[in-house]
Amino acid sequence: MKFMMRRRLQALSPWAFWGLAAVAFWATTETAQAVPQRDRVSAAGYLRVMARPDFQGGGSRLGLWNINGRLLNEGPYGALELKLDALPRVPGASDPWTSIHAKIEGDGLLAAEPGNGRLDAFRLSQLYVKAGNLLAEDLVFIMGTLHTYWGDLGLYDMRPSDLFFDTVGLAARYQTASMELMAGVGDAGYSLHGDRYNTVLTAGATAKIRPMNGVEVGLGGQVYFERGVEGSRFAPHRTPLPDTLDYADYARGELTERFFAENPNRIDDFPRPDPTDVSSYKLVGYLGFGGFGPLQWNSLYVNYLQRHPEGFYTEQYQGRDYAVYLAELTDERTEFNLGNQLQLTIVPQLADLAVGFLYGRHRDADDSVTASERNRTIWSTVLRGQVYLTPTLHFLTEYSYAEEHSEQGNLWRGHFDSVFESKGGLADSEGFEFGDLDTRQTWQFKAGFVLNPTGRGIFTRPSLRLIYGLQNSNMHSAFGNAFSQTLSDFEQFRRPKIATLTPWWP
Repeated sequence: MKFMMRRRLQALSPWAFWGLAAVAFWATTETAQAVPQRDRVSAAGYLRVMARPDFQGGGSRLGLWNINGRLLNEGPYGALELKLDALPRVPGASDPWTSIHAKIEGDGLLAAEPGNGRLDAFRLSQLYVKAGNLLAEDLVFIMGTLHTYWGDLGLYDMRPSDLFFDTVGLAARYQTASMELMAGVGDAGYSLHGDRYNTVLTAGATAKIRPMNGVEVGLGGQVYFERGVEGSRFAPHRTPLPDTLDYADYARGELTERFFAENPNRIDDFPRPDPTDVSSYKLVGYLGFGGFGPLQWNSLYVNYLQRHPEGFYTEQYQGRDYAVYLAELTDERTEFNLGNQLQLTIVPQLADLAVGFLYGRHRDADDSVTASERNRTIWSTVLRGQVYLTPTLHFLTEYSYAEEHSEQGNLWRGHFDSVFESKGGLADSEGFEFGDLDTRQTWQFKAGFVLNPTGRGIFTRPSLRLIYGLQNSNMHSAFGNAFSQTLSDFEQFRRPKIATLTPWWP
């Protein structure tokens, strides 16, 4: 059962008070006297909570991730978005205005997840100030976090078109009825590196137009640049390794061992890192159309990205630690992702249908030896139908099929004794593969009743669901579980070779 809520408040609630206390000083006394407090503060929220017993020993989720659709595959979640009109906007006027925004979100909830409601599962994910009509009408400046996107794939709970999720900086947005332009610049160092911070300059822009009623087209991109700084251990470097060492040695964590085996008398001569500049980027596209015939709306998203290179990791040899810098070994990781979602009216006021499709091709040109999620092809389709028995009581069904293919060997387990099934009964002695499957195939079915107090619609909220789900996969224990995940010769938990019909009883 799920309960989802999105609500608009017009008065200062206890939830809003604590979030706004830190930023309320931005408001001027004169403005506070001129505009009633109830008009200056608002909040919007989203809540997802569920009870999902599983009598097959599962961990309260039907599958492993949302490639099979979000229903029964996602955990509890809550978000509170706060807004304070420091200088309220006057409707119909071109006077300057300013608002302060904050978003608190996380997945801590008592009795619904392992942390049992720990507050450190929440974070302040967005905090920014918007100011409009300063230099031109319809021009808005944003300072703080800059996250932006053009809608999402609701069936998958994904946002393929998002940009600036990792950026704090300054942006300007110009918006009219037929056009929306945005450009921003900032720093993504903390998002990418955490406590190994080094400045990562980033800039990007988006453009979305509406050439006619019912059609939207969007393009955007973001680039990152990180400068190599001599003497700074957190800045990007490359460790100049001999040609005899390669990615396989890095994957096994044996670079230092191999180097000193070839150079036994050079214990103090492990190659020193050289500073180097690194960069990465992300491109996004969007096409939306609908509002004619049975088609309510179709959203097509595409992105292509090159991931930012990693920093360094440490290997130990004969009691000494050696830092190996990875700029040269991790700078060719790319992804292409395409997602589409359409909503159809099958019978007006009686039945709707939503269909989703997802495709991804991920490559790591540096790595030609290991089986990993960096070298894979994935595709998935989800179909959700909703029949309106009454305006508020609905019946929902959802079907999904997903296939994931590892391009460089086995990545999943198809048997409890997969160590004997892989490579003709021999384990991978190099440590580059896991299990005995290079392709994971998963089918799911969910059905149940839905209560929607606000009426019809597949994505209408709030929504209270009582759903039962089934799954069939060629992967051993293809759901969150507490069974043994090792490749031990003596595994105790001998599950069926194919995980079938995982029951979910709310």
